[in-house]
Amino acid sequence: MRSWTVRGAAALLVGLLTMMAGRAAMAVEQGGLARNMRPLRSLVTVEGVRENQLIGYGLVVGLQGTGDGTQVKFAGQTVANMLKQFGVKLPERIDPRLRNVATVMVSAVFPPGYRKGQRIDVTVSSMGDAKSLRGGMLVLTPLRAADGQIYALAQGNVVVGGFTASGASGSSVTVNSPTTGRIPNGATIEREIESDFHTRPTVLLSLKVPSFQTATNIVQAINRRYGQLASTNNATTVEVVAPMNPTQRVAFVAGLESLMVDVGDALPKVVFNSRTGTVVIAEGVRVRPAAISHGSLKVVISETPAVSQPAPFSRGETTVVPQSQVDARQEAPGMFLWPEGVSLQTIIDTVNSTGATPDDIMAILQALDQVGAIEGELVVI
Repeated sequence: MRSWTVRGAAALLVGLLTMMAGRAAMAVEQGGLARNMRPLRSLVTVEGVRENQLIGYGLVVGLQGTGDGTQVKFAGQTVANMLKQFGVKLPERIDPRLRNVATVMVSAVFPPGYRKGQRIDVTVSSMGDAKSLRGGMLVLTPLRAADGQIYALAQGNVVVGGFTASGASGSSVTVNSPTTGRIPNGATIEREIESDFHTRPTVLLSLKVPSFQTATNIVQAINRRYGQLASTNNATTVEVVAPMNPTQRVAFVAGLESLMVDVGDALPKVVFNSRTGTVVIAEGVRVRPAAISHGSLKVVISETPAVSQPAPFSRGETTVVPQSQVDARQEAPGMFLWPEGVSLQTIIDTVNSTGATPDDIMAILQALDQVGAIEGELVVI
């Protein structure tokens, strides 16, 4: 009886362990799938539903002596042209110099579907040599699109997040940018932008990151949910047959945007900025077997000025003679050897431990990419 009990307990323990291992593997698999699932709205944009850029040129008035100076010729011309519109004619060859006026560029974003009378935010940026836009007001400025048509009118008080202060000795301090500001709800829509979103028989979805695998997964996910409505012929767009009724089409696109899609395994990337030395490594980057030796040549040039004093009564002149010293040193490079499959983060940590600079790391990454040792894509910005 005791032997059977021990055997039964052992069998039960083995069964429990097997069940727990199966559940753990299933949880890992489901976790991996859930990690790759994304809502469709984060993967695509709907063609015909997009923002449009607006831009205009105007004047900010009411500044406390921080406007454009005398070097900005077009500031006076702009003031004179504006006064003409109000029936004020300046004498000939008179160029008004007003330190409380600044010429600015005004920019805004026209959201998709906005109608007449709706308001949008605008950004105001100085064009001349104005010191600050704080306390100023933008006078009525038309905002145009790329076709040259006026779509909005902007006006209002400028909100500036930065400031500058200076003393009589010439010292000054500046926080953020005092020559750029915003006007919340500062522009009113005066003309609508037509869209063919509600007239086309299909809805076109444009992938933010082109991928054949992602496009295929999107088509499969839509067809599983709604039937055979989606198709694609490239890695960039997916075409979906949509209802012609406007209300039904809006509801249909809303359902599409909330649809969860498996994006698959994307090609891992290594991105580095050659100007700032920033290196970003995506998850999954691996390196094939490689040996690296990276040396550095340091050249130090120092200038030491020396004074050459002429002899007494020689009518010579005292001059400053520069003395240059050039020192070139070649440090002994180290050799690194990594086995296959090691992560790139391990390589970066190893190189960093030797005191390498970001420039050295970028040089090593470029060399590894040239020999095909990086299992990923190297992007330089």
